[in-house]
Amino acid sequence: MTDETLKDARPAGRRGSEAVTMEEVARVAGVSTITVSRAISAPHKLSAATLDKVNRAIERTGYVPNLVAGALASSRSRLVAAAVPLISNPVYAETIHGFIAPVKEAGYQVLFGESGYTESEEEALIAAVLSRRPDGILLTGVRHSARCRRMLLSAAVPVVEIWDLTQTPVDVVVGFSHEAVGETVAAFAAEHGYRAFGVVSVDDERAMVRKASFARALARRGLGPLHDATFPGPASLQLGRDGLSALIRDGFADGVVFCSSDVLAQGVLTEALARGLTIPGQVSVIGFGDQSFARATFPALTTVHIDRASMGRCAARKLLDRIRGAAVPDRVVDVGFAIVERESTRRR
Repeated sequence: MTDETLKDARPAGRRGSEAVTMEEVARVAGVSTITVSRAISAPHKLSAATLDKVNRAIERTGYVPNLVAGALASSRSRLVAAAVPLISNPVYAETIHGFIAPVKEAGYQVLFGESGYTESEEEALIAAVLSRRPDGILLTGVRHSARCRRMLLSAAVPVVEIWDLTQTPVDVVVGFSHEAVGETVAAFAAEHGYRAFGVVSVDDERAMVRKASFARALARRGLGPLHDATFPGPASLQLGRDGLSALIRDGFADGVVFCSSDVLAQGVLTEALARGLTIPGQVSVIGFGDQSFARATFPALTTVHIDRASMGRCAARKLLDRIRGAAVPDRVVDVGFAIVERESTRRR
């Protein structure tokens, strides 16, 4: 059958709202529906010529195979769902990029969803995702509603949680300790001789854990008070500028500001320079995330580095092992973090 024959044989008289069926593809290709089904589910069983004929018919008709029925029979949908709080947040982008490459190489497609920053939003997303019968799920964070956790456990779908740590994961967790981040930044600040401290943060759960840990670690050392400017998210450069202004109104001067993200830290740097304050002489700044622009700010930003791409790749490997039924002896993986010191903090 030539390309021209395929073009002429396209289904006629169909309404635009009707989906192309497998039977119509078979008619266009001049083969049986069983042959079309094999071309989709077991192409290795067909000759190259027949497979090419069916594929050209699929392309001509725009047919999208309905894989749900096949998934019900084989218990495999070849879909992996990934949920992040905010798709536009660049902090998560590198992790997801590291995750998606090995998953696609293994023959799976990734379905993305935005889980928001509340348990109810995540619960609604997970209910919708599970109805599509994914082979595995990537979740951001380890705190879920009781109903969400029940749904995940009842579905018996492999799950990997990222960006946090817990000794009781739903299945597997790959992340780091936000509490340890706060403690480590406080130790860094104390070792550098700071005696005035500020926090500029948005109110997402993980940022709040880091802030609380930072405050406790300072208090244990007899340091403080801690000036606090916390805003509803998402983070922005303007919120960073507003945050430093709020700290100064609260009496902060000649100290270090720990920010819940590099975006906020860039805003703090901008506001400090706009006010004619020296950095790190009068104001020192520490960010979180080590985003690509952190080394290019003026001055270059000291920040907390997490190997986000490595976290994504590790999460992919763990999830794929779980999907394949392979042994996964280490269900809790700590990828760690490090403070990268640049010019925005005082040198010892």
